[in-house]
Amino acid sequence: MKRRTFLTATALALIVQAGAAAAQTEISWWHAMTGANAEVVEKIAADFNASQSDYKVTPVFKGTYPETLNAGIAAFRAGQAPDIIQVFDVGTGVMMAAEGAVKPVAEVLGDSFDKSAYLPGIVAYYSKPDGTMLSFPYNSSSPILYYNKDIFEKAGLDAATPPKTWTEVWDMAKKIKESGAAPCGYTSTWLTWIHTENFAAWNDVSFATNENGLADVNAELKINDPIFVNHFQALADLAKDGTFKYGGRTSEAKQVFLAGECGIFTESSGGLGDIVKSGMNYGIGQLPYDEAGNGPQNTVPGGASLWVMGGKSDETYEGVAAFFTYLSRTDVQEYLHQTSGYLPVTMEAYEATKASGFYEKNPGREVPITQMMGKEPTANSKGVRLVNLPQVRDIENEEFEKMLAGEQTAQEALDAAVSRGNEAIRQAIGG
Repeated sequence: MKRRTFLTATALALIVQAGAAAAQTEISWWHAMTGANAEVVEKIAADFNASQSDYKVTPVFKGTYPETLNAGIAAFRAGQAPDIIQVFDVGTGVMMAAEGAVKPVAEVLGDSFDKSAYLPGIVAYYSKPDGTMLSFPYNSSSPILYYNKDIFEKAGLDAATPPKTWTEVWDMAKKIKESGAAPCGYTSTWLTWIHTENFAAWNDVSFATNENGLADVNAELKINDPIFVNHFQALADLAKDGTFKYGGRTSEAKQVFLAGECGIFTESSGGLGDIVKSGMNYGIGQLPYDEAGNGPQNTVPGGASLWVMGGKSDETYEGVAAFFTYLSRTDVQEYLHQTSGYLPVTMEAYEATKASGFYEKNPGREVPITQMMGKEPTANSKGVRLVNLPQVRDIENEEFEKMLAGEQTAQEALDAAVSRGNEAIRQAIGG
C-alpha cells in the first residue's frame, strides 16, 4: 500500500517562494556610498525589488570612489565583474577607454530611452562626442558652500549672508578663528575637484589645453597659471595658523565640519544628507568665485554614474533597464534629490520639486542646480576628460600636501603638479 505525503500550507508557501526566488534575475550593484547616502541606496534597491518580482538588485559597498573603481577593474580582469558599478566622475575617462568592458546605457535602455528627459549638463558629461549616453547619472552633484550659522553669530558675522567670493571666505575664516568662535575658519573636501577642476570652470579659466581634454586626449595642464597660484598660496598661508584645516584628499573634512571645528566648508551638494542628519544650524551658499577670473560661469558635475558591465546575459540587461527606468521615475528622483542633496537627473523631477514649494521651504537647496544650469558652458567649463584623471589627482594631492606642510610654495607645488601630471598624461596616451 502506497503512503501518501501531504504538504502543510506553510511548506507549500515555502516551495512557492523558493520557486519565485529561483526565477528572479539577480543584479549586483557595487557602490561607494556611506552614511545617509548608503541608506538611500538600500532603500531605492529595496523599493525596486518590492515593486516587481522578476529582478532583485543587491547593493554591495566596495569602499571609497577610487577603491570601488579599482575593485571593478580587478573584478573585470578576473572575469567576475558586477552587473552595475558606480564610478565617480573622474573615472569617466577610464571607463570610456575600456572598450568592450562596458555596455553603453543607451543600448541597454534601447528605444525607450529619451535623452531629452534628462538634465542637459549631466547627460553631456557622461556621453560620447556623438551624443551616445554611456552611463546612467545616478548621483550627480555640484560643489557648494556650507556654513555653521551658530559659529557665524558667535564670530559677529551675518548668519543670513554667506561669502560669495574667495576673498570674503578668507576674511570670514580669519574672523572666525581670531574671535574664538571655532578652532578653524574654513575646511574643504576634494581640493582637486573643488579647487582646481571646478575652480577653473566656475571662473571660466582653462584647467588644461584642448578644452580640458574633451577636444583631444593630448592635453596639458594649466593649473600653474597665476589665478591658481594665488588661490593656493592663500590656502597655504591660512593653514599656517590653523585658519584653514586640511581634512584629507576626498571627503574626510566633512567630519571636521560636522564636529563644529570649522565655520565654513566647501563640499559636494551630495554631502547634505549627513549635515541635515547632524541637526546643525547650517546655511548654504554658491561656490565662491575669484574676482580675478571671468565668473561665475557654471560648475561641472561631480558625484558618480552607474556603468553597465559588458558580457552579461540578456536577462541581466533587461533587469538593468527595468531598474534604470525605475530610477528615472519622477517620485524616485524627487526622493533622491530631496533626501541626499544630489541633483535630480530628469527635468520632470526638478520641475516637480520646484512646484511643490520645496525650494521655498528649504532656501539654498536649488543652488547646486542653478550653478550648473545657469549659463551655456564654455570651452573652459564643459568638464575635464583626461584619460588618467585619477592618477593626475593623486599627483596634485601629493604636491598640495607638501605645500600645506610648509615644504614648498604654491608656485612650486603647482609647477611640480603640472610637470609630473603632463608626463603621466603623455605616458597614458602612449606619447
